[in-house]
Formats: sequence, structure tokens, C-alpha cells
Amino acid sequence: MIVADTHVIIWDALQPESLSARAAKAIAHANETDGIIFCEISLWEIAMLIRKERISVGTSYLDFIRLVKSANKYIVHGISPEIAECSTQFPAEVNNDPADRLIAATAITAGAPLVTADQNLRKAKSIQTIW
Repeated sequence: MIVADTHVIIWDALQPESLSARAAKAIAHANETDGIIFCEISLWEIAMLIRKERISVGTSYLDFIRLVKSANKYIVHGISPEIAECSTQFPAEVNNDPADRLIAATAITAGAPLVTADQNLRKAKSIQTIW
């Protein structure tokens, strides 16, 4: 099991060449085994990126999400009290972006590595990452 950062979900769907070889391998392995955690906050982030026209998906937001979810063995995961608390406990090395903190906290509470290209998250000693 792995947790996918929002940009990893988008890149896997729209520009898989942007994924590192390790990230692509982790996604393929998770699809063959126990799946990929898709954090609910990523649903909001993707909606905002489409709304602000920072990404173009060629279809409606809802159709895009349906397609993305059907393409991989995604498990949509909500914010639990444990995730919320964990997201507030990160040291200064982790940025203050609430979505990043919630996604990283999901990885920690799930005991799963986070697939991310985010430098701050990859540098954080408290977060196991793959890139």
C-alpha cells in the first residue's frame, strides 16, 4: 500500500512521463497488490486546479475523477481524528500547506510510504517517501 500525493495522481493520469521510475514502479506494484490511498483532500485540490485552469482535463471534473479512480486501484481515504492530529505535529521542515500536511499524516497513520516529488516532504525525516 502506498499513498499518492495529489500531483502524482494528476501526473499518472495526464503526463506519466513526469513520474520518476521509482514512483511508476511503486504505483504498478500497488495496483497489483493492496492498492493506493487517494486522500479526500486531493479531490478538492484537483477540483481547484481545474477550476483555476491550472490543469486541463478535457472533460468535466466529475468525469475526470471517475476515470482516474477507475484507472488504478485507488482507495479513497478520509480525514480521521488521528490524521487531523498528526497533521498538526510536523516539525518546521514540513511546509504549512494544509493539504500536504493531511496527505503526509495519512501516510504516517496508514504506515504507508508517500509517493511524492515534493522536496519538503521528501526531506522530512518523519515521512517515508518514494520518488
